[in-house]
Amino acid sequence: MANEMKLIPVPTRILTAKDDIVDAIDRYTKGNVGPDDLICSAESVVAITQNRYVRPEELHITRVAQFCCRFIPDYGSLATPHGMQSLMDVEGKWRVAFALFAGFFAKLVGKAGMFYKWGGKETAMIDDVTGTMPPFDKCIVYGPADADNVCEKIAERTGAFGAMIADVNDLKRSRVVGITKNVDGDIARMLLIDNPFGNASQKTPICIIKNYRQYQESKK
Repeated sequence: MANEMKLIPVPTRILTAKDDIVDAIDRYTKGNVGPDDLICSAESVVAITQNRYVRPEELHITRVAQFCCRFIPDYGSLATPHGMQSLMDVEGKWRVAFALFAGFFAKLVGKAGMFYKWGGKETAMIDDVTGTMPPFDKCIVYGPADADNVCEKIAERTGAFGAMIADVNDLKRSRVVGITKNVDGDIARMLLIDNPFGNASQKTPICIIKNYRQYQESKK
């Protein structure tokens, strides 16, 4: 069907801090994007092009970070001293420590997720080592800066209906990091729940959702 919604992963070379993400997406999607399409990008590749990453050996691990990381589930990016220290370096050591333990007590009275609210925006966005594509799988990657504005620039440059930056993993988690104003994030993020981004060795950190506009309208 001509107006059928479908997801198309877009292969790229390895993108680095020498790249501009808007230029890169325009180059790799050129000729494949229409005015009804939604362009999606993995948050880690946007952050990498913004030079928002750090190597573990560059961090000075504090005792507070070593202690606090013990209270994070093993699968979390903050469960290692390096991951926790990287968060404390940008959000503040004592703010993160307070948020962690205050969040624990909040959870006891039925308010889950307060650590991620009180600990600062990077609390939910940091990818620890192995969390992104080589060679950056040896780095800790922060969330992208000014994500909504980046999305607006992507949509304007490519002529797409909209753009979205998303944090998606293989645990069926899909979260909007940045989005253009005309896109319904709750509808769009669910289309990425099976993680179409091959942001490891596949090097497909960009995805085009064809005919997304019609799909969104059908869900309203």
